Amino acid sequence: MKTLLIAEDEPILRMLIADTLEDEGYKLEEAADGEEALQKISDTKFDLIILDYMMPKMTGIEVIEHTRRLENRQNAKILMLSAKSQQSEQEKVLHAGADGFMSKPFSPLELIDKVEEMLRGKAAPLFE
Repeated sequence: MKTLLIAEDEPILRMLIADTLEDEGYKLEEAADGEEALQKISDTKFDLIILDYMMPKMTGIEVIEHTRRLENRQNAKILMLSAKSQQSEQEKVLHAGADGFMSKPFSPLELIDKVEEMLRGKAAPLFE
């Protein structure tokens, strides 16, 4: 069973993402802010980390940058979720080290497809 971390500060969206992915059989952990996410990433090796771009305490970009410096976490697969869909913001995500990006809002089916694609290790466009 694949283990995923969902780091999203909006409780309703976090619950929607968790419900969607639990229905697909994934084991999940959740974080409500960037610091909590980084602590969980430090303690657990996740198959995929799903990060919100704008979170309290640390942004998703900051979490990625810190994760990439952690021993044994440099190759963690990271999917960034953001309402900021401008090309410049997407480029920041790429340069920080994310493996995928999804603009909010998204459908549960789009999320499932993207997560499965990333877990299979298929080469896919960073931005959609």
